[in-house]
Amino acid sequence: MDAWNSFTYFTEIEEYFWKKRGSHLLVSPLDWAIMETWQKAGVPLEAAFKGIDRAFESYSRSRRGAGKPLKSLAYCTDAVLDAAQEAQEAAAGKTPADRAPEPAPFDRHELRRYFDRNTEMLGAAAKAHAENPGLVTLWKEALRGLETCTVVLESPGALDVEDLERRLTLLDERIHAGLLLHASEDVLLRLRREMDSALAAYRRKMKAEQLALVEKQYLQKRLLEEFRVPRLSLFYLS
Repeated sequence: MDAWNSFTYFTEIEEYFWKKRGSHLLVSPLDWAIMETWQKAGVPLEAAFKGIDRAFESYSRSRRGAGKPLKSLAYCTDAVLDAAQEAQEAAAGKTPADRAPEPAPFDRHELRRYFDRNTEMLGAAAKAHAENPGLVTLWKEALRGLETCTVVLESPGALDVEDLERRLTLLDERIHAGLLLHASEDVLLRLRREMDSALAAYRRKMKAEQLALVEKQYLQKRLLEEFRVPRLSLFYLS
């Protein structure tokens, strides 16, 4: 597992996009969903930067680029994925000695602080939605799972970070599935309408597979924000 987390990954791409655009622009939920699909697909930062450069060059030559700034990372999707594919093909020819050494694993104290913070947020979510039994059960199950991860963390011997991440990712997936099941119809409709509006200008440009991933990540992010629930994966440790 790479020791960098997705918070750093996102902020570096965000800052690079700002510099290319020439002005500070708050990254939208759509842009965060797109960056999450890149991160989950293992797109290196260098490939993301190269793809953004290419997208800006292409946009500046197009009719739309005449006097109008590029506003969303959605326009960069194909260029970034192409750059990632090129990087993967180039890396395939390297020997293990040519590759950079693996970074050190996470510090146990840092992980414990992360678990404590997420435990507190899950407990607050359970109290805030006490009128919804399905959600309360979901939070309690997540808290038990997080407690198990804490026991693993504090066990003597070498820490298996990859196994810990598997446990946390499974908890994240269960939380997302539970939110889709137990969130009210009004909340889900409002978020889906918001998502459709945000994606309207980019649907034709994205491939069906990429679009489906972005929609999934967008809805997942907005549901977590709506219920003030943290991501538990170590990629979100910051």
